[in-house]
Amino acid sequence: MTQKDDDLIIRKAPLFSALDDEAAHELRQSMVALKLNKGQVLFKEGQDGDRLYVVVHGKIKLGTTSADGRENLLSILGPGEMFGELSLFDPEPRTSTATAVTDAKLVSLAHEAVIGLVTSNPQTSLELLRRLAQRLRKSNEILADLVFADVPGRVAKAIMDLGERFGVQKDDGLHVNHDLTQEELAQLVGASRETVNKALADFAARGWVKLEPRAVLVTDVERITKRGR
Repeated sequence: MTQKDDDLIIRKAPLFSALDDEAAHELRQSMVALKLNKGQVLFKEGQDGDRLYVVVHGKIKLGTTSADGRENLLSILGPGEMFGELSLFDPEPRTSTATAVTDAKLVSLAHEAVIGLVTSNPQTSLELLRRLAQRLRKSNEILADLVFADVPGRVAKAIMDLGERFGVQKDDGLHVNHDLTQEELAQLVGASRETVNKALADFAARGWVKLEPRAVLVTDVERITKRGR
């Protein structure tokens, strides 16, 4: 992809959405590009955070680890999505570990630059607050699902959530290339790998999906969507 394509992707991030072209170009010039290899850790839970990031290419996972070593995935992020902004407003250690699910390209911005931007551009402040509100809403939704939804329902919902962001609609159905292992998919829905595999096998037996390595072909979007509600 060209630099112009990269800039269009970065422009989708909440940090840029309230800026005119001139201001967006100026901000883009102050961002630092970096590349991660698949499996490489960008930062770890508990480390100090002084930058926010925007995904340009690839996928990044945010996860936490419990005291007994169990892992939980909070989210999977793709092109145009932003993370690391929480420490901008709350200068505490990182609350999650960021790891590259695939080879990835990111751009980062120091918090000092963001502070200057939000103090001079109130609309950008509102966009960042909206982003934080969306994160809180999503966290509340995940918590409610863990309490009230069964594992197959959570799996179906996760598939469609990933499909909305990474899926490609083709004649034979919705191709969801999530790039996650079975263990990572289980961590994302807060269940054991065996239980998640059982749910996926059931969906496949019903003809709702076809299972592929690190991907799912959704052949009946209506059924999967309904099961995830």
